[in-house]
Amino acid sequence: MAARKPDFYDLLGVGEKAGQDEIKKAYRKLAKRYHPDANPEDPQAADRFKEIGEAYAVLSDAEKRKQYDRMRRLGAFDFTGGAGPGRRASGEASPGTGGFSFDDMGGIGGLGDIFSSIFDLGRKGSAGARGGERHRGSNVEYVVEVPFEIAVKGGKVSINMPITEECATCGGNGAAPGSGTHRCKECGGTGSVSFGQGGFAVKRPCPACVGRGILPDVPCPSCQGRGQVRQTRKIQVTVPEGVETGSKVRLSGQGERGQGGGIAGDLMITFKVKSHRFFRRDGLDIHVTVPVNIVQATLGSKIRVRTVSGKRVVLTVPPGTQSGTKFRIRGQGVEKGGRIGDQYVEVRVEVPESLTDEQQEQMARFAETTGLRH
Repeated sequence: MAARKPDFYDLLGVGEKAGQDEIKKAYRKLAKRYHPDANPEDPQAADRFKEIGEAYAVLSDAEKRKQYDRMRRLGAFDFTGGAGPGRRASGEASPGTGGFSFDDMGGIGGLGDIFSSIFDLGRKGSAGARGGERHRGSNVEYVVEVPFEIAVKGGKVSINMPITEECATCGGNGAAPGSGTHRCKECGGTGSVSFGQGGFAVKRPCPACVGRGILPDVPCPSCQGRGQVRQTRKIQVTVPEGVETGSKVRLSGQGERGQGGGIAGDLMITFKVKSHRFFRRDGLDIHVTVPVNIVQATLGSKIRVRTVSGKRVVLTVPPGTQSGTKFRIRGQGVEKGGRIGDQYVEVRVEVPESLTDEQQEQMARFAETTGLRH
């Protein structure tokens, strides 16, 4: 009996009710663990990496996930491996399926379109097998830490982003300069393999040739025959005014470059605002805590308070101010979308830790005259 083939939820190790945050977290953990660059000696890592990416592509998309769940409930997938070992070159019939695959479903009441939308069939092909067909590069997600002041006022930050690029030495075909390539035996040169699940077959890029359909006669020394290299790209990122942790921007064409000269994917930036030792943010408002001594709080004083815009505002502390009292400085908060918040200043009265003999004597006289006891 063939080994059980897990479904997409099992592949990511999440439950059917898992939220998007849980799914993304599980995917990132597994993708990092099984990435081919991190497992150069493990030929099965690329296979696992592709399966994980396929599962995430479906479960992270609300519409695709809904369609996948619907077909699951209808019993369209048999995850017990009933279709046999399952792997075959694209176009061959899977044992137990009667020669039936997703490719044959185009005219069945739109069912083929549903499966195509779930598994991105027709868009995952082989540049090598299709005469240099161009393919759009993958989108890349990246978290950028932003200093507090830049997040409030806006500006630019530079990032050094690790990214997979087409190898410049071999042009992406994985062959050493002056050597040739041969057709991949695993997929027959199609660049994709299919896995049977019950009465259906799921097509995905061939793990042996990574979807290229060809393998090098002599591997390129720069990329070890992969056709891709891991590089660091320096990018200037514009930070919008008033950005918060979790805010996202899309940089078109800054993702991974496409195969065969295809257009590059997009870079999806998620901002993470660094904490500040003085300023704290609550929506559009800024909060700070300023220490004053007991004399200033008792007799009143004027203090200079720094604002997030860099200004110094003079704040009047009235006589008898208690520790914890808050003052508002209007219009000195975060500006965003035509609105601007305020800055709140909380006064913290600091009591001296030690006194001279003369000061203790004066405090004692003060306690006597005011009726206080120490």
